[in-house]
Parts: sequence; C-alpha cells; structure tokens
Amino acid sequence: ESDTASEISFQFNKHKKTPSIGSHSSDMASVSSVSGSVLSVYSGDFGSVDAQGTVEFALDYDEKNREFQVHVSQCKDLAVVDEKKGRSDPYVKTYLLPDKARMGKRKTSVKKRTVNPIYNEVLRYKIEKMVLLIQKLNLSVWHNDPLGRNSFLGEIEVDLASWDWSNRKLNWYPLKPRSLSAVNGVDHRGVMNLSIKYVPPGSLGKMCPKNPPSGEVHIWVKDVKDLLQLRPSGVDSFVKCYVLPDTSKKSYQKTRVIKRDPNPVFNHTIVYDGFHTEDLKDACVELTVWDHEKLTNHFLGGIRLGLGTGLSYGISVDWMDSTQEEVAFWQEMMSAANEWIEGLLPLRSL
Repeated sequence: ESDTASEISFQFNKHKKTPSIGSHSSDMASVSSVSGSVLSVYSGDFGSVDAQGTVEFALDYDEKNREFQVHVSQCKDLAVVDEKKGRSDPYVKTYLLPDKARMGKRKTSVKKRTVNPIYNEVLRYKIEKMVLLIQKLNLSVWHNDPLGRNSFLGEIEVDLASWDWSNRKLNWYPLKPRSLSAVNGVDHRGVMNLSIKYVPPGSLGKMCPKNPPSGEVHIWVKDVKDLLQLRPSGVDSFVKCYVLPDTSKKSYQKTRVIKRDPNPVFNHTIVYDGFHTEDLKDACVELTVWDHEKLTNHFLGGIRLGLGTGLSYGISVDWMDSTQEEVAFWQEMMSAANEWIEGLLPLRSL
C-alpha cells in the first residue's frame, strides 16, 4: 500500500515520569514568515450585476452516514447578465467556511437561458457534526460564462451553529450582495491526505503472526496539495513525524524529499508500537511539512492529532492544541480499532 515504511518502538512508561515539552522547537523557530495565498469564494467574478431574486433550499444532517446535505431546489427572479440577449446561465455554488483546505466547494449543474432555474439537486459533505457546527455555509448563485468569466448573482450565508436542525423543509431566502466574512482571505497552507489506524494489544488473535503484544498506531502519509511556494522553482518538501511528548531521535521519523512539486505524493507509512489504549488520550501525533534547503529547512505547515485537552499525563502542554477537525479525526480512530480512518486535514501554523 505504500512505497516506504518505518516501524519504531515507543515506550510510554518513561514519558509519564519526564514528559518532554517540545525539545525540537528550535527547528520551528526558524520558520519563514510567508503569508498564505488568499482563497476567496468570489474567485472568477467578472460581473458587475446587482444581486436580486431568491433561492429555495433546505439543510439536513444524516446522522447515520455522518453527511451534511444541502437540498438546492430552485431560484426565482435572478439578475440578467447578458442584457442584449436577455439571458443568464445560473448555477449554485456552496462553501463551508472557513474553507482552509479547499474541501468545502460544491456546485450544481448549469441551467441555460433562465432567471428562474429549477435544480432539485443535493450537495453533500462527509463531515462530523461537531466539526460542521463551527462552520458557516456560504451559498451563492453564479452566471456561467463559456470563457470562464463567471458573474456573481447573489448569496446567503448561514451560521450552522445556530441553525434549527429540526427544520428540514424547503424555504425561500433573499439573495444578498457579497458578505465581508467570505471575502476575507485565509492562511491557506495546503491540505494533507492521510490515514491512521490503532491496533490494540493482542486484538488480532493468537493465530495471527503479526499480532502485536503492545498497541500500535499506524500513520499513512499519502500526499499533500497546494503547498506554499517559497521560490519560483518550487519547494522540495518532506514530512516530519513525532509522537509527543517524546521528541527524542527515537520518536522522530521523516519521509523522503519530493523536489519541485506543490502537490507531493509521499505514500509513506509509519508504525509506532508500545501504545496502550489509555495512552491515546495523552499522546499527540505531530506531522509537519518542511521545505528542504542546504542551510536550513523552512516550515510550511502542520497538523496535530490528539484530543486537544491541553494536558499530557496531567501536565499542561502547549502542543496539545488540536483543532476540532483534528480531534474528530483522532476520536474516530480511537473508536474504530483495526480500521483505517481516512481524512483530508488543512495544514496550519503550529
């Protein structure tokens, strides 16, 4: 499944006595202060049409399939883009904001020559409910131009934390001009595609030759997309991995360097053994992406997988700061022993 594999032992009983708090922080101190590229839900807007009309949609969350559903029904009385021909070719686009990983974009089909398009389409997001509730839904309507010069026709923004989830009916909403919150750029550092798995001690049965005497955490780093470009020739990137609180050489693992590629494919698997189930609440897997240069490496972004409690073995630590999305990913691994959990997680400053 992967072209590289690493397996190292991880002795947690030592860490309970003398947990380390980021002894490799000197590496991060040399971080290049490069701002992320601006991501806007309005990219490609070439129009100057005033927003008008209404859109009919409904929201639902499928608990069984852990899926957010946007039922886009229709629009009425949209603005006319091509006044000479009296036509608009509208479609509906949705984002989950803040859309740091560019995972949130969905759109309907295009309806030709109408200001009253009927869609009856469902836009779907595979997302945990707890993560969804810290998002905003941005639903916008656009005119589709054959040359890509699309025009913004209006939008509505929904705060999902305050949404009435018992309301599953289709309702009409007025389209509004651009909102300031969606225009603001975000610190976009890229997105990591990975899978993780926890194998509890002895869980594979006595007959299995690979049955681990202690628990194992498997980390499969697949690829990274949209990395920051620090120079015209591109970046030469690699991924570092630690299982905190251990920052010793024994905990340290890294992938090979992929040269001049903003979308590097690593396909690298790391296995940490020595895990007991109770250790999962106090440990944190830190994955960081770096640009490799002769004199110094530059930090590009990272993720921390853990419960984000701020504590490790009863000691307050600043690295136990996982985001809601990272926490949900780790919790899913903890609740699904021996199963690969796949995810796309946005890289962030650490």
